[in-house]
Amino acid sequence: MHTDRTSTTRFPVPVDATLRAAGWHPGRWDIEQAETWADTLRAHTSPAGHRHAVFPAAVEAWAEFGGLTLTPTGPGRQIAPAHLDLDPLHGLHLARTLGDLGRALGTELSPLGTETATHTLLAIDTDGRVYAVDHTGDWYLGPDIDHALTALVTGIEPTRLTTA
Repeated sequence: MHTDRTSTTRFPVPVDATLRAAGWHPGRWDIEQAETWADTLRAHTSPAGHRHAVFPAAVEAWAEFGGLTLTPTGPGRQIAPAHLDLDPLHGLHLARTLGDLGRALGTELSPLGTETATHTLLAIDTDGRVYAVDHTGDWYLGPDIDHALTALVTGIEPTRLTTA
């Protein structure tokens, strides 16, 4: 995570503008809502017994960015910018999918939200790295939420995860 959540120069200008238009501001922190999402995810068990992982990196991302709907206005650099709904409950019924990917990556994953046009699920791991899961594969979006949001809002092509 970024070391200074109150910095006014934390994001590139187009990303900052998109975040602010969605209601974000430096220092935004809704821990009560983040804890509600954490409780809901922890309490959910799939019919096959799969459960969500909830950990500090996810709760921190939800507290700062959860509930925002991002609608970028500019052109993308390499691909179209992503329109995002940062509500972790979009991944409520995907505990097995996130568990399987987490095991493959040697970590745990928790949902962050979705890219609204494609229903791509965004997820974060215990170290704060961000991924996307869609019908075409699994993608690495960045080493932290700041890099991931910048890539998504500015249309930087993500890296496809492959087997070694």
